[in-house]
Amino acid sequence: MDDRHDQEEIYSQRIKAGKRTYFFDVKATRGQDYYLTITESKRRQNGDDSVSYEKHKIFLYKEDFLKFVDALQDAVEYVREELLTPEEVAELDRPRDFDDRDRPRPEFERPAFDPNKSEESY
Repeated sequence: MDDRHDQEEIYSQRIKAGKRTYFFDVKATRGQDYYLTITESKRRQNGDDSVSYEKHKIFLYKEDFLKFVDALQDAVEYVREELLTPEEVAELDRPRDFDDRDRPRPEFERPAFDPNKSEESY
């Protein structure tokens, strides 16, 4: 059996984005080593009118969290500063209403990952 399916899920958040849904799940190995899975699930309409979901998953290990966050932030800033018009940036900055289903599930007791906190703070 694939060990990844047996790991303890500690935190989960879902973000709906049109036909796509993104899942951010923090898990722990049996040795209490933490990692993040980012899953993109895309709804697809099949030719026979049935629905299926195409999924892509990224495994991100704790030692790479900060590098990943920094690279993502750099890419987002580049798009905002170099590629978008001021109107598009204003639209991105507009406050949004979020569906309660998009918030972290309350049954998880561990706090969300904060790249500015040391591991000892958790």
